[in-house]
Amino acid sequence: MTVQVLLPRGFRAAGYTCGIKASGKSDLALFVSDGPASAAGVFTTNRVCGAPVIVSRSRVPTGTARAVIINSGNSNAATGDPGIANAQRMTAVLAELLGCGPEDVLVCSTGVIGVPLPMPLLLEGIPQATRKLADDGQSLLDAATAMMTTDTFPKLSSLDLHLAGGGVRIAGVCKGAAMIAPNMATMLGVVMTDAVLTPAQCTELLRAGVDETFNCISVDGHMSTSDTVLLLASGASGVRPSIEDLALLGDGIRQVCQNLATSIIRDAEGADHFITVDVSGIVSREAAQRMARAICDSALVKTAITGGDPNWGRIVSAAGYSGVAFDPAWLSLRINGTEVYRAGTPAVFDAAAVSQGLKAQREVHLELRLSGGPESGDCAVRFWTSDLTAEYVRLNSEYTT
Repeated sequence: MTVQVLLPRGFRAAGYTCGIKASGKSDLALFVSDGPASAAGVFTTNRVCGAPVIVSRSRVPTGTARAVIINSGNSNAATGDPGIANAQRMTAVLAELLGCGPEDVLVCSTGVIGVPLPMPLLLEGIPQATRKLADDGQSLLDAATAMMTTDTFPKLSSLDLHLAGGGVRIAGVCKGAAMIAPNMATMLGVVMTDAVLTPAQCTELLRAGVDETFNCISVDGHMSTSDTVLLLASGASGVRPSIEDLALLGDGIRQVCQNLATSIIRDAEGADHFITVDVSGIVSREAAQRMARAICDSALVKTAITGGDPNWGRIVSAAGYSGVAFDPAWLSLRINGTEVYRAGTPAVFDAAAVSQGLKAQREVHLELRLSGGPESGDCAVRFWTSDLTAEYVRLNSEYTT
């Protein structure tokens, strides 16, 4: 893979192989700020959450963050008090090597649920990984690769912005291919910038960015126990954004998050189609999200697209049970630009041609619009999802065996 994504100033990264994965692939990622960084996070709302979520959630927002440590191959979830102690131990070991407090290190884990972490492997591997820390693009790629579980490619994105006070960079990495459902966050992600930000600003910018990106993707409607997205700002650029620049920086963070979120859908397990769902003409963003989410989570909608079946009834019926109190007489639907349902009435269209288009194209576009009646308005949302194939079933039926 060609290295094109570079770290913002003040950050180093590393990937390492501890031996957690039976495959022998890398399984430990480090992201380190050379000095105290402002940090914020969003986390899964699943009541059964991983020990690292509990530990990291208690440590943000903060203005003294120094690092994020991530292991793959084991989620350290549903592991009780020993799991929390192991997550804390991971941060303490790295903190000692960096010369900071354990509370300044954030931790994530991803992989199989309910299996104790192999701590001897991690305790031996963390010092080795620390020695590999570097600020070049290859090190960032190595770290992104070490986060992967069933992902088929590492997921990275970066953006350079020119603000009034100077140039800043935003870079992010994430992992995810299944157990993806929008609610707070939907995988593991680390976003970094060298802009000068307060912890409160990090929190506001991250939540806004996640709401329009990671919260708008769904592979299978299954919310993970480990979902975490972290934002760290090193301040190494010396650029302190004005109010106007904060809006530009927020747009940049959203763009990086969108690139990462959609890369998850493009890598969804067993998927043949990348599906964009636009819902518009709704009274509120929350209602539009409910409608879009119902469509994206529907197994019947997903399997219809897998088979190239323009079964629009499945799509409008999913909208109908979403909990949004609209009048179907004002609802219309397009599939890949072809109107199949107009103002509550079936439209005349060439079903064979639409079917052939679904089979021939990886990209699918569903456009649902409410043009009047109850719950109509000016709000619109865009969601992304994937289809559901036999390969997805095979992969997830054999995951632990």
